[in-house]
Amino acid sequence: MTLTAPARRRGGGGLLMVAPALLLFGLFGLVPLVGVVALSLADWDGLGSVGWAGVGNWSAVLADGATWQALGLTVKVMAVSWLVQTPIALALGVFQAPRGRGRALFAVLFFLPLLLSAVAIGLTWQALLDPSFGIGATPGLHWLAKPLLGSPDLALYTVIFVIAWQFVPFHALLYQAGIRQIPTALYEAAALDGAGPATRFLHITLPQLKYTMVTSSTLMLVGSLTYFDLIFVLSGGTGGPGTATRVLPLAMYITGFQAHDMGRASAVATLLVVFGLGLSLLTTRLSGFTRMDSRQEGM
Repeated sequence: MTLTAPARRRGGGGLLMVAPALLLFGLFGLVPLVGVVALSLADWDGLGSVGWAGVGNWSAVLADGATWQALGLTVKVMAVSWLVQTPIALALGVFQAPRGRGRALFAVLFFLPLLLSAVAIGLTWQALLDPSFGIGATPGLHWLAKPLLGSPDLALYTVIFVIAWQFVPFHALLYQAGIRQIPTALYEAAALDGAGPATRFLHITLPQLKYTMVTSSTLMLVGSLTYFDLIFVLSGGTGGPGTATRVLPLAMYITGFQAHDMGRASAVATLLVVFGLGLSLLTTRLSGFTRMDSRQEGM
């Protein structure tokens, strides 16, 4: 089919509009990624000359049990974070959705953790969770005077708690915005039919929030692959105690900047990118997000 002149102009105008974004993505996304993939085939300590290692780095990384342990911890952080953050964020989003001064003030205060740097949050919680001088030293809270960050069994879950404290407000705002887009006529009609609050939530709110939940879950799951700075600070840069919190991004850092093996660290980074890309594609495919039919169809 031959395009008419106006159609060609519209297509050219659209390409021109997205050109700056594509250029920036290429410069700061694709070019560094190609460099990392190339470096994963090299032998380099970060300072000296670069040598050729071929697939040796990949063989070493894939044969190393520490890599798979770090990947397992990363998946665990991802899954538990989603299970913890999603219901809390949804509940807070439902609470904040009705307009009112009190709720608006609460939303502003609740958003504050997102304005703080991960390093500041990590140092603050490290001090708060200190078994000798933290909140456990407060009268009545002695049951918290435990080495939560020093216990191999509790450290990872403590880190997940701090992560949830930081990021739940963001996802709550997503749900709040999604709920405010739901037509009030749906709730009014359901109320006239005798539907109670629980019925309206289950049969109106949740179905209408399908794509908001997909967006939030994708950001949450893929974002879990980037948790580095907060875990670095909370664990003292070791992923400890032992390797209890050494997730894949932290393992990449330790391999590259402490073991001075940039080739293997680049292989771990590439593995992280492939895993994140596959997870994102799987999430959108299984959820039907790419087909995004209107949730208000038939109204």
